[in-house]
Amino acid sequence: MTPLRFQAVTSRYSGLRIAVVGDFCLDRYLEIDPAREETSIETGLPVHNVVRVRAQPGGAGTVLNNLVALGIGAIEVVGFRGDDGEGYELQRGLEASPGVSTAHFLTTPLRRTFTYCKPLLVEPDQAPIELNRLDSKNWTTTPAEIEARLSQSLREVAPRVDAVIVLEQVDQAETGVVTRGLLDTLRSVAEEHPDLPILADSRRGLGGWPSVGFKMNAAELSALLGRAEVSAVDDVKRAAVDLADRNGRPVFVTLAERGIVAASPGEPAEHAPALPVRGPIDVVGAGDSVTANLAAALAAGASVREAVDLAVIASSIVVHQLGTTGVAPLKDLAALFDQIQAS
Repeated sequence: MTPLRFQAVTSRYSGLRIAVVGDFCLDRYLEIDPAREETSIETGLPVHNVVRVRAQPGGAGTVLNNLVALGIGAIEVVGFRGDDGEGYELQRGLEASPGVSTAHFLTTPLRRTFTYCKPLLVEPDQAPIELNRLDSKNWTTTPAEIEARLSQSLREVAPRVDAVIVLEQVDQAETGVVTRGLLDTLRSVAEEHPDLPILADSRRGLGGWPSVGFKMNAAELSALLGRAEVSAVDDVKRAAVDLADRNGRPVFVTLAERGIVAASPGEPAEHAPALPVRGPIDVVGAGDSVTANLAAALAAGASVREAVDLAVIASSIVVHQLGTTGVAPLKDLAALFDQIQAS
């Protein structure tokens, strides 16, 4: 990507409208000071004293946070939260960001708010250490009435946005936003708007999803194609081409420290290497930064290769943010891009 193309693509971000559909959750961090440890008089067990609590949108909210950091002009949220304290915190976090609309963010007593509670040991001049996480999830099937309302929301926002991101964060099928009914709606939306960039990502894999843009890792690619583990870059490139040709949409495969492979229908695959590590790293949130940057760049008219180049830079920024689910602000993206150009 040239400096002129970087400027041309990123200068369009403020005029974009992007929909984020999926499992929004609350990331709650409990910062523990080990120096303040006590012993419970009642149980004799150690007491970990929390000296700071912070919370931010996670899951699909991490994608949204990255879009906000890029300066995307308007972001439509399609998802649900519980009618509970965590849900209040989550909605407040979403609405604190400029340009975010929660008109299609459903509050319901039939679901609880998906929450990751992350205790951290925090000591001066040391990287935070994450302890065992405490998760709150839904274990029952998403009610049909919620599925219907979310599907209607997707139909309503699709004609007025420049891109759609769909993220499935839940581990248990049919318990989150992305149900079979919503996927049927997504299939219709993709058919009705063939030029609309739609990017899908699921931690359970994209088998059974409609033909939209796919973002996945190498293990998910292997499982989807029913092949033995695809790990070598050249093998990933061939498999990505096969899937892109089958879907008629772009495919993006993340390879951690080896970068990203991208394939477009009818085109050879391309590989963008990862940037060198510049110190301690924390990979939490890196994949979501890739998703956000790919979708934003494509919506702004970037080529697939240009979108991947931007995503690689963004992920490099995020992995160097310790003890948090990081984001890559546009100013940091521009600064690192300039460093790469000068080297």
